[in-house]
Amino acid sequence: MRFYRVMKAIQQTFRTIATLLAFVFLIVCAGAAAPAKHNYLVYVGTYTEEGSKSKGIYAYRFDPATSEITPIGLAAETINPSFLAVHPNHRFLYAVNEVGNYKGQKSGGVSAFAIDHATGKLALLNQVASRGADPCYITVDKTGKYVLVANYSGGSVAVFPVLEDGRLGEASAFVQHAGHGKDAQRQEAPHAHSVDLSPDNRFAIVDDLGLDETLVYKLDGAKGSLTPNEPPFAKADPGAGPRHFALRPDGKFAYVVNEMGSSVSAFAFDGTAGVLRPVQTVSTIPKGFTAHNDDAEIAVHTSGKFLYASNRGHDSLAVFAIDANKGTLTLVEDVPTKGQTPRSFEIDPAGKLLFAENEKSDNIVIFHIDPKTGRLTATGKVLEVVEPVCVKFVPIE
Repeated sequence: MRFYRVMKAIQQTFRTIATLLAFVFLIVCAGAAAPAKHNYLVYVGTYTEEGSKSKGIYAYRFDPATSEITPIGLAAETINPSFLAVHPNHRFLYAVNEVGNYKGQKSGGVSAFAIDHATGKLALLNQVASRGADPCYITVDKTGKYVLVANYSGGSVAVFPVLEDGRLGEASAFVQHAGHGKDAQRQEAPHAHSVDLSPDNRFAIVDDLGLDETLVYKLDGAKGSLTPNEPPFAKADPGAGPRHFALRPDGKFAYVVNEMGSSVSAFAFDGTAGVLRPVQTVSTIPKGFTAHNDDAEIAVHTSGKFLYASNRGHDSLAVFAIDANKGTLTLVEDVPTKGQTPRSFEIDPAGKLLFAENEKSDNIVIFHIDPKTGRLTATGKVLEVVEPVCVKFVPIE
């Protein structure tokens, strides 16, 4: 009996080991069969003014695992697609056509494209008037139901419904700004420069360079309408020229880059009421720099720890550390962009790389982001693109 019990125990042990080995094998196989992380299509909006060699929107393939970037070429020929936005379903891309005359109207255009994930090419779906001259910024709301556009020379904001096939319908909302700012030459009239959505999609936030105001509108998700919030705006310093807006990922703090003031303003953001409360304003250029400078782009790192702003003139990126509790900014460094007039930049979805677009030197210089300090180091990779203005990433399988 004792021998029988010993043999039975040994058999049970072997069965247990075999079961564990099979379980480990399944885990390994499952891991090997698991789909890889997304690769991306990268789209670049450009200026195509008369005499420019640029023809429209250009595309690249991007592998985040290797940081390899492969050019596709011209994805769509279109006029002055200076700013782009991607639909949440990643099937459609929208671009402003930054012109002052659209089919005889004092307006620019807005173009809708279908994305071919296999080739990277863009197929034009339709084009509508932006309802104001020189549209310079575009965004898609969180639900994918509406496209919102800021018209710079027109000093206005418009909302367009997205139809089921990705085309744009006629404007569901239009708001004309009025007034002027301190600078008689650059702020002689309203100049809406950006429009962004709050995390809950309830508020549309508009920077108006001409009015020195960051305006807040309530967005009706059912009607696509805009109504002024209460209070209706946060005021910038006279002559600051608010241009672009960025929220910290947790939505507690917001930041505005001031084009004319070469500065960034920090705000505490009440997401329930849609109210911006001033916290701090800091310079983006070093002390002693006296040449002309215009700020352009702003972005908060995906970690929420760092903020970046671009300087056109000083031709650099200002890097700031963000205080976790106060939302205030401390300068970390100013980094040359290795080109002229960094009009915009974009951080890749993984938060590892920053693509700096040097408009006047016709290139995009790629920097590595230090995850601990936020500091930037040039990778040595440079994309040759004529008059680049905007970069957007589209995930693909």
